[in-house]
Amino acid sequence: MWVIGNGESRKDIDLNNLKGTKIGCNAICRDHDVDYLICVDRRMAKEALELDYKGQIFTRKDWINEFSAYKSVTTVPELPYKGTTRPDEPFHWGSGPYALLLACTLADEINLIGFDLHSETKFINNVYKGTKHYNEETYRAVDPRYWIHQIGKLFELYSDKTFTIYQKSSWELPKAWIHPNIKVDNISIIV
Repeated sequence: MWVIGNGESRKDIDLNNLKGTKIGCNAICRDHDVDYLICVDRRMAKEALELDYKGQIFTRKDWINEFSAYKSVTTVPELPYKGTTRPDEPFHWGSGPYALLLACTLADEINLIGFDLHSETKFINNVYKGTKHYNEETYRAVDPRYWIHQIGKLFELYSDKTFTIYQKSSWELPKAWIHPNIKVDNISIIV
């Protein structure tokens, strides 16, 4: 199973060549077919429907009533833990962590691409920056602390799953992600 984030490290990957089930986030449906689409931003869920996306769309339960006429729209999975900090609150989870959570409910071997976390510049790191529903290219880089915490919790809680993160050789695995079930491989092997 592939979980595809929208970090710029994946921009040279032909996602159509990836074999297996694919879970993507937000605007990926503009360019690629994925089996499941996570859109916790309601504007992105609406856009996916306007684009006639054919797969299952997952959004927040806060928005689900807006999409009751669409059988293809359902809610993201419930968090598998109760936390005590702001990043543990479901509304502070983004599409990427929810995409990984969905994968954890569907597969034992999970591959991640496009989960860059950090920008190589001081500006936003997203293949869709500057397009509809996304910040401009000159917008400041997103602080990844919440993503690191949330994804780290999933790696910890789903210790029976195997995760392979494909990244550039200069990318560093966050300390919160160091677990025996985590492997990092060079993204160039799938380009």
